[in-house]
Amino acid sequence: MPFSLPVTLPDTLSAVVDHHLGQWLGAVHQAGLEPDLQQLGDSFMAELQLVLAGSDFVAEQLRRDPVMAWRLVEDQRLSRSLAPGEMAQLLSQQLDAALTEEQFAQALRRFRQQHQVRIIWRDITRQASTMDTTRDLSDMADACLEQAYRWVYAQLESEFGTPCSEEGEQQHLVVLGMGKLGAQELNLSSDIDLIFAFPSQGETQGGRRSLSNQEFFTRVGQKLIRLLDEVTVDGFVFRVDMRLRPYGDSGALVFSFNALEQYYQSQGRDWERYAMIKARVVAGDQVAGAELMERLRPFVYRRYIDFAAIEALRNLKQLIQREVQRKGLHDNVKLGAGGIREVEFIGQAFQLIHGGRDRSLQQRPILAVLDMLAANVYLPDETVDELKGAYLFLRDTEHALQAIDDRQTQMLPTDSLTQARVAMIMGFDSWAEFRRQLELQRSRVARHFAGVIADPDEEEEREQAPYTQWLTLFTGFPEPEQACEQLVEGGFKDGARAWELLQHLLRSPRVRAMQRMSRERLDVFLPRLLAMACEQDDPDLALERVIPLVEAVARRSAYLVLLTENPGALRELLVLCSASPLIAEEIARYPVVLDELLNAGRLYRPPETAELIDELRQQLLRIPEDDLEQQMEALRYFKRAHSLRVAASEIAGSLPLMKVSDYLTWIAEAILQQVLQLAWQDMVRRHGVPKRHDGTPCELDFIIVGYGKVGGIELGHGSDLDLVFIHDGDTEAETDGPRPLDGGRFYTRLGQRIIHILNTHTTAGVLYDVDMRLRPSGDAGLLVTSLEAFARYQREVAWTWEHQALVRARPLAGCVQLGERFNRLRAEVLGRQRDEEELRTAVRDMRKKMRDNLATQATHGGLDPTAFTAEAAFDLKQDAGGIVDIEFMVQYAVLAWSCRYPELLRFTDNIRISDGLRDAGLIPGEDVQHLQEAYKAYRAAAHRLALQKQPGTVPGDQFHDYRHHIIRLWQQLLPDAADA
Repeated sequence: MPFSLPVTLPDTLSAVVDHHLGQWLGAVHQAGLEPDLQQLGDSFMAELQLVLAGSDFVAEQLRRDPVMAWRLVEDQRLSRSLAPGEMAQLLSQQLDAALTEEQFAQALRRFRQQHQVRIIWRDITRQASTMDTTRDLSDMADACLEQAYRWVYAQLESEFGTPCSEEGEQQHLVVLGMGKLGAQELNLSSDIDLIFAFPSQGETQGGRRSLSNQEFFTRVGQKLIRLLDEVTVDGFVFRVDMRLRPYGDSGALVFSFNALEQYYQSQGRDWERYAMIKARVVAGDQVAGAELMERLRPFVYRRYIDFAAIEALRNLKQLIQREVQRKGLHDNVKLGAGGIREVEFIGQAFQLIHGGRDRSLQQRPILAVLDMLAANVYLPDETVDELKGAYLFLRDTEHALQAIDDRQTQMLPTDSLTQARVAMIMGFDSWAEFRRQLELQRSRVARHFAGVIADPDEEEEREQAPYTQWLTLFTGFPEPEQACEQLVEGGFKDGARAWELLQHLLRSPRVRAMQRMSRERLDVFLPRLLAMACEQDDPDLALERVIPLVEAVARRSAYLVLLTENPGALRELLVLCSASPLIAEEIARYPVVLDELLNAGRLYRPPETAELIDELRQQLLRIPEDDLEQQMEALRYFKRAHSLRVAASEIAGSLPLMKVSDYLTWIAEAILQQVLQLAWQDMVRRHGVPKRHDGTPCELDFIIVGYGKVGGIELGHGSDLDLVFIHDGDTEAETDGPRPLDGGRFYTRLGQRIIHILNTHTTAGVLYDVDMRLRPSGDAGLLVTSLEAFARYQREVAWTWEHQALVRARPLAGCVQLGERFNRLRAEVLGRQRDEEELRTAVRDMRKKMRDNLATQATHGGLDPTAFTAEAAFDLKQDAGGIVDIEFMVQYAVLAWSCRYPELLRFTDNIRISDGLRDAGLIPGEDVQHLQEAYKAYRAAAHRLALQKQPGTVPGDQFHDYRHHIIRLWQQLLPDAADA
């Protein structure tokens, strides 16, 4: 049955109406309802064309359910407002027939679709005011929430029993509606923001299985969300957003009243106060809900004028402005400049600042708040009139945009058809006329928004603070997709990974346990961290390396303040962590060393050995002599701080390899000297002074001898210490203290004390791992050896490999005279005449054992270049042509030739010993140069790998020439029998 259009529409919209009307009439015909069309009346048909011109959603619902038109005409539901409580009554009637959860969910969705059509119809035809529309939508949400909750509660109660308090009183959930739902200002396609709470802990009673109240109401909440949010063939009821609850998505789904109150009192932040202004009990136990709102009121509204909120609001205002700029939101009627959000901000700013004293401001709807601002002279009447007019115009525009497809959007359209529809709904003849009025309204809002809590330096500060672009990530709970997009726009390659790292941090137990002040410090710090991470060559790597540190110091937020207030220190931290995971982990484990980052000049200039010794001595002088725990902490801080400075200098390229090892060795020597002094003083205090062989008191006749890397002045990052303890006291004579010991036990306990100070795990970790296996007889020998016994062992018992080790031995701390005697003994043992063939065999056999057990390649591989392929990894230390080969050749040369060239015994490091071999003409200068270059290159590579926390191996095709030179020199000095 054809119909003519009773009103004139643009051709584009007439075509839309023709299409939708034809589809609806076809559905009416199929349903056999054509004879009843006249029952709808001319008024309905006149309005229908306007609604179909404006809403594809309504057209689709009427096509799918043509009978809906007759249902809507009944009781004049399109032409009148529903009475209070009528929405809930209508829903209850529709749900009465539902016996299963599936039927219940279907009934909810069909009810929503029908009333969504009714509300859009009344809005487009202007039979409902703006706030009538928002009230209708909010009432529908309240009714759906309440009746869905009652259904879910009853289902779970039948299975698990009634949740009761510890006193046995029945409990119900309290559902708080936030945002637009709380203020009864829902738009046509709003999410509903909810928080779930229950009065107190307890458990269910009378069911087949008892649950705690927490678990019971968690199940209620999960099922309630699913009933409303899940998309089925019938659509959905409301999209549910739970991110405004404490801790967002990482928090519990439901909270007891006490837990909520505790969270907001101790950790609640200003944006949560801002959000809580609109909170309202929308479903569940209204009486208990009223009690909860009273308990939370002091968090939202301070008792007096809240000047402290002004700065927080300025920050939030700046966030709004930055987000508009960053996202290009000019055409967004909610979020853009002069949009709905700015009107709401103006009202809520006054509420936060003055609401504690002026209870008339403790309201939820924005129009009522604006009226109070005028009535109480917070704002001029003209300003309030302009804001209210603009708000209503913007909300109508928002509804026009969303009515078209029932889609959550506030963006102005770019296509001419949608523009024509919006202009028509808004009552304008053209899009251009509508845009002129829209811009007028938005300009008014923007002007008033700019004047709220204005800061004269606001613009300048914004220009000087690039980190402000990241503030929106930490205010509320942004959508993950938007957050990832923003991170990529800011400079991160993998936005999803960066967002995952930040979420892991914010959900971590340490962050969740932070008090409010600490959390506010974290919120201030994180945007600065992101901004500065984006200055690095690899922002993703910088962030990944620093996040563990931030988590580690979460409960010691003074460190966050340090880095926030010292951007130079934060920059140095990111540079160092980006360059080395070893440094990143070290700082995360021991954040006390962050102080070292405050002075970049000092950071990149490690002190000389005399300065090191004096600095450590001065630090220990400030600690009581008997406070060993504090002394141990001071030693550990000293080591970590100076090791950080060495690593920083190495990374910056200001410290060459040889100097790196020098400084790391000097740090160890300075520490060992003080450790020996502390251990000696402690032993003497307890037991008195031991005696020499002539009966006189000992004056620290004890030395710590370093072997291996520390002896050879070649320490690397993370190296352990190979040590031997030697004394020259009388082992039989007793000490002269209150608890005397014989000398043997005294020196053994002294050695144990030294190892205890070095090895013990404290909150600052260990000083050094100590290896004592190079002492006479190894693990089976005495911990501390007299010089006489040491000499006897070296002269009569020691193996060749032990003499090899002695090449790199030197006194590090203790009695100078005893150290000189040790050096003379070392020279005597190393400089004695040896059978070179036997020596070669012994050295070669020991090297073969090491290679068989430790190398990645079983043989030297000859000189065939094909043996050195990328697939065959090269162990820098143990493989053929590597570090150990060089060390063995140098040690062999010292043992073989120092009897004739005693100058070879002067030094313990491989570089200077090889210089001596060259100067004595024992090894050609060209070969020595190859040896030294290879040794330095290998060690430099090992240092770099250590800083990267990687094993000391490289692809086999690296250092090709160096390896061949070393293998050739080995075959000259220590040829295998088959090569001889």
